[in-house]
Amino acid sequence: MPDFALELRLAADPAGGLICGVDEAGRGPLAGPVVAAAVILDRRRKPQGLDDSKKLTAAQREALFVRLFDYARDGHAHIGIGAASVAEIGRLNIFHATMLAMQRAVTALRVIPAHALIDGPHCPKQLCCPATGVVDGDALSLSIAAASIVAKVVRDRAMAKLHLRYPAYGWDRNKGYGTAAHQAGLAAAGVTPHHRLGFAPVAQQMTLHLG
Repeated sequence: MPDFALELRLAADPAGGLICGVDEAGRGPLAGPVVAAAVILDRRRKPQGLDDSKKLTAAQREALFVRLFDYARDGHAHIGIGAASVAEIGRLNIFHATMLAMQRAVTALRVIPAHALIDGPHCPKQLCCPATGVVDGDALSLSIAAASIVAKVVRDRAMAKLHLRYPAYGWDRNKGYGTAAHQAGLAAAGVTPHHRLGFAPVAQQMTLHLG
């Protein structure tokens, strides 16, 4: 289970202070934005059941999402959300678009953290604070786990809304990932403005339809 060990180690430093966790959702899908979240938790108020978003059900994530924003309203958490659009993914590539979304999430916090814990080995270069990459950070750090939940729920909700406009692809279920249903939708209905044109299955369908 994730805990506050990394946060407490950084906070104990003479330059320590508020520590934020940062994670993203949506690197791998064929459609939709990549979304990132930055979360600072009051380390005296651990939300019960908080864990890596991948280990939770959709209902558990939704319940924790609501609880985290309740904490934020009560002053026990700070939450920032950032995203990079499909156009930015196409222009920058998915790695750099993810770094941009993370940077935007940290910037969206109402306070400036002393340090950011970033899920994964890479950190955005232009942050307002020092940062440390943590491989499998959402399984180690409660702050990163909280960010993983916020990013995942925000993106899932966005894809569910897009599904109402583009129902052929099953985005309410697959969230834009390249499932069989999504691939079948691409073959039948073609490419939408929300598809990532640089991703191979989408590019192949573009070639087929243009040909």
